Amino acid sequence: MTTLVIAAAVILDAAGRVLLVRKRGTSAFMQPGGKIDLDERPEACLARELREELGVEVRSGATFLGCFSASAANEPNTIVDAYLSRAEITGSPVAAAEIDAIAWVAPGDADMPPLAPLTRDVVLPLAVRLR
Repeated sequence: MTTLVIAAAVILDAAGRVLLVRKRGTSAFMQPGGKIDLDERPEACLARELREELGVEVRSGATFLGCFSASAANEPNTIVDAYLSRAEITGSPVAAAEIDAIAWVAPGDADMPPLAPLTRDVVLPLAVRLR
C-alpha cells in the first residue's frame, strides 16, 4: 500500500457551499490541493497549489483542521494522508493546470457528482459543522 501526503483546502462560499475540483482524465470531485514537495510545509503547498490550479490566493493564512486519511480516488492501492485546512481565498477560482472542472456543492445535496472518498467521508461532513 502506497501513501500520498497532500495539503488540501476546505473553501466555503457565503451560502455554505464547498469548492471541489476534478482533475483531467478522472471522474471524482475532490477538495483543491496537492502533493507536498520534499521539505515543503503544508501551508506553503496549499498556497502554491491553489495559485497553480485555481488562480487564487489564500487570504491571511489558513486554519489547520487536522490530518485525515482515506483511500485515494485515482490511484489504486493508495492511501491519502491529507493535511486539511479551512482557507479563505481572494479572486475567482478558474480551472487551470491539471484541473478540468470546478464545482460548488452544498453538503447534503441529493444530486451530488462522483466524490473522492476523503471528500465524501471527511470534507463534506466537516463543512457542515464549519458553516
